[in-house]
Amino acid sequence: MITIDLTGKTALITGASGQLGRVMARTLARAGADVILHYHSNRENAERFAGEIQKLGVKTMAVSADVGNTESVFAMRDKIVKAGMTPDIIVDNAVVQYDWTDVLSQAIEDYESQFKSCVMQNVNMAKAFLPAMKEKGWGRMIGINTECSMQCFPGQSAYVAGKRGMDGVMRVLAKEVGPYGITVNQVAPGWTISDRDRENHTEVSPETDARIPLRRRGTDQEVANAVLFLASDLADYITGTYLPVCGGNVMPTI
Repeated sequence: MITIDLTGKTALITGASGQLGRVMARTLARAGADVILHYHSNRENAERFAGEIQKLGVKTMAVSADVGNTESVFAMRDKIVKAGMTPDIIVDNAVVQYDWTDVLSQAIEDYESQFKSCVMQNVNMAKAFLPAMKEKGWGRMIGINTECSMQCFPGQSAYVAGKRGMDGVMRVLAKEVGPYGITVNQVAPGWTISDRDRENHTEVSPETDARIPLRRRGTDQEVANAVLFLASDLADYITGTYLPVCGGNVMPTI
């Protein structure tokens, strides 16, 4: 039987106290990884979640940073290193939420916020944590992208601009750090069912479901499973990929 065992590895998830972040953190912890939970401002929520993760029998800590700010990310790195939890696996999941509208109406600040949270987050996290991975000769960097990057629907411009910029950075980075045993990949979820949907009983959306080849929306756990796979030794020879987890709603072509 093939199992995924991350015992002895440490994973850092940004935006770990959010809807999707929590599921990814639990999944990596259940596979045996020690888990660093990044949050931006909600310390109480993050520390409460850290207590939950600790009950899974792994080491954990909650740490704050503005992922779009280089100095803040480096300060977070210093706290993590001081705690003896240098990460082997990075999952860049944090994103700034904003109201979507057309290009002519979208605030300039929204484009700037998406650039910081999508592009600069990955640049900052790479600069802060990949040097240690290079020394070890092993590492995983996984960015959470989106199916929207391929759809480019009206109203998505700021989000898509940030995520497509992120895609370029991650593909170049994969080629630069591959010789050191570090893989760099992206997981691109579709419109995902989360705990919020389960609480509000909005898991089923007939109009949306009918357009998806698998005829349903994916779940947060299915996204987390893809992250777990890319974090594992099973994905040793996979790098530079953009992996849609959206039931075939978008299909990259050759």
